[in-house]
Amino acid sequence: MGRLFGTDGVRGLANRDLTAELALDLAVAAAHVLGESGQLRTHDGGRPRAIVGRDPRASGEFLEAAVVAGLASAGVDVIRVGVLPTPAISWLTDMHDADLGVMLSASHNPMPDNGIKFFARGGHKLADEIEDRIEARLDEPWDRPVGAAVGRITDLNDAAAEYAAHLVSTLPNRLDGLLVVVDGANGAASYVGPLAYRLAGAEVIEIHCSPDGLNINENCGSTHLGDLQRAVIEHGAHAGFGHDGDADRCLAVDAAGQIVDGDQLLALLALALRDRGELANDTVVATVMANLGFRHAMSQAGIAVVETAVGDRYVLEEMRRDGHILGGEQSGHIVMGRHANTGDGVLTALHTLARMAEVNASLAEVAGVMTRLPQVLINVPGVDKSRVESDPVVQGAVLEAATALGSSGRVLLRPSGTEPVVRVMVEAVDAAQAEQVAQDLAQTVATALAL
Repeated sequence: MGRLFGTDGVRGLANRDLTAELALDLAVAAAHVLGESGQLRTHDGGRPRAIVGRDPRASGEFLEAAVVAGLASAGVDVIRVGVLPTPAISWLTDMHDADLGVMLSASHNPMPDNGIKFFARGGHKLADEIEDRIEARLDEPWDRPVGAAVGRITDLNDAAAEYAAHLVSTLPNRLDGLLVVVDGANGAASYVGPLAYRLAGAEVIEIHCSPDGLNINENCGSTHLGDLQRAVIEHGAHAGFGHDGDADRCLAVDAAGQIVDGDQLLALLALALRDRGELANDTVVATVMANLGFRHAMSQAGIAVVETAVGDRYVLEEMRRDGHILGGEQSGHIVMGRHANTGDGVLTALHTLARMAEVNASLAEVAGVMTRLPQVLINVPGVDKSRVESDPVVQGAVLEAATALGSSGRVLLRPSGTEPVVRVMVEAVDAAQAEQVAQDLAQTVATALAL
């Protein structure tokens, strides 16, 4: 059996893989492990404190009940905050001096899935070692508290307003005069996202902001931007933003309906911070998949780029290790470290709009700080991914391709972390060249590394 925790908590088909029983057991085990490691303290009432939130999925209702029951039965006081984005749970965990945060969401996954993500004190993700200890403690017998030692459950009814006010307080300037379309993916940002944009001064048009528990991510949000593109053009909006189910990321659409991806958002935010003298170390953190055009733009601006493996947790680790305050991924998962401990799609959108207002420019203009080079990605299945680095035929083909592309292109071969697949990525100034080089490399990998 594989590891229960993935790169972003525990996920699976709700009520089949992720059951109420498992959710309860995970909550109890987390309380025990964190308590024994000294990460749970006593507050008023003599018990630890946890924040619990969720996205609008129907299954989140019974999973929330199970998690809350597990924590309270283990002697933890629980503050329920209802439907809010993942980054809101991280922030509220910190702001309310809680010892543990729990978010129930499967992010951009289809509605039938769900997930459980834990945050430690301060709103930080749990270390792998702590997750492994929690998994090892499932189903163990334990001494249950009784009487006044059991946890109490309360609701924080103004959590959305509190979080929205925090987001707006981070802005360098207001957004008055800007018209923005927001696609909430019928997810966790459907209420608090439009609320924050309006508090900051923007005029807001909402689409897919009517969650019913079943329609989350359904042909909408950051993974399906067609409706957002049409709405921006129809309403003559200055910009549009599409969130995913738990709103820890966003992608944008400019006034002409063109998509602005995470690399472009990261680039314009880096320049905004640098221009205000706020970009720590004049450095931004990005993954190996960041577009070569992003690297060129940062180099021209005198901003260093620190590269990590794909995954927001690796971006976060690098930022925390060396004190960097900005990092992100092409998917639109961007971390603004002075204001959040995780990616925050609403925060990203607000600061993008603030940059537009600050310099009185369109989204296309501020995103134009980088030229996105054509990027071709091909997945090659059924191969021995462990031999990518050592196979002489493959490495010879990579060297030949890189030499042909020169400094205006890039080749990256990346083994999948979960399946027998090698991802071939090629960037070049010419789209046809990028496609041809990628196809040739993919054929070489398929032949040389065939299982």
